[in-house]
Amino acid sequence: MPDTERRADRLPGNRYGNRPTMKDVAARAGVGLKTVSRVVNGEPGVTPETERRVQEAIDALGFRRNDSARVLRKGRTASIGLVLEDLADPFYGPLSRAVEEVARAHGALLINGSSAEDPEREQELVLALCARRVDGLVVIPAGDDHRYLEPELKAGVATVFVDRPAGQIDADCVVSDNYGGARDGVAHLIAHGHRRIGFIGDMPRIHTAAERLRGYRAAMEDAGIPVEDSWMSLGVTDPERVRRAAEEMLSGPAPVTAVFAGNNRVTVTVVRVLAEQTRPVALVGFDDIELADLLRPGVTVVAQDAATIGRTAADRLFRQLDGTLLTPERIELPTRLITRGSGELPPAD
Repeated sequence: MPDTERRADRLPGNRYGNRPTMKDVAARAGVGLKTVSRVVNGEPGVTPETERRVQEAIDALGFRRNDSARVLRKGRTASIGLVLEDLADPFYGPLSRAVEEVARAHGALLINGSSAEDPEREQELVLALCARRVDGLVVIPAGDDHRYLEPELKAGVATVFVDRPAGQIDADCVVSDNYGGARDGVAHLIAHGHRRIGFIGDMPRIHTAAERLRGYRAAMEDAGIPVEDSWMSLGVTDPERVRRAAEEMLSGPAPVTAVFAGNNRVTVTVVRVLAEQTRPVALVGFDDIELADLLRPGVTVVAQDAATIGRTAADRLFRQLDGTLLTPERIELPTRLITRGSGELPPAD
């Protein structure tokens, strides 16, 4: 085979071919373009026999409708963006699925992305989704300044913030009662006799971490218990940092007898640390964790309903798109204390 022919075989056009068009479908079915358009878009005015021929041609050619033209006509892409903190965090699994189910019910496609808790990456991702003309956004914010979104909001991009409120703009948000949930969890430990209670949380600039710390402090104050600085540790939630914080709280002449873990990642590491202790230490975690009920003792948690959070946010988003919502609101959903044993252990001393 000549070299020129071998090179031609490797050209992308020869390898992948061209996508079939409505003109190709019309030629194969022996009908006009308008007839194909009516079948593709589910419009009336086509006989069953003609519709059958057109559908057979579509199937044979592998034709797919080009939605770009519909976007130009209708001004909608039938797509929404979901910006998460971390796709690997189990909390976001049911939340993402709930958003997707609502989007699907409205005939919209969901596009996911992760900010990795980086404000710059969040902004980059959000604006990239806006550049692709998504109709709306559900955002778990990593930053605390969202004024970069003001032009998009004015242009009509529906936006709902989830888990944490937006910073420096007025926008819808759906959050859990982080303060009340943490307060209840720590009060539960106090009710079981604990006075030296440690708190290990996420970075203090994060809204949820700050609110849960506030709830911890309020429960201790309600009980008249002074809080020592050594009982509180906030920072990144990687296992090494959390392990170090827990081990420091559990050592010394007056160690804590109970720990309140500020999120699911912290709880998992604390469970591992407590398994190495020779004395029982009580534990309550914020967020449920997988297999929490199978551990011995089971892990007592303050649970959020991630699916309800996602569903509420998505419903709110599509109500914005339908034009039925005008004033931004903050929706705060309750948490639930689930007792399984670890939070009911009495102090060892």
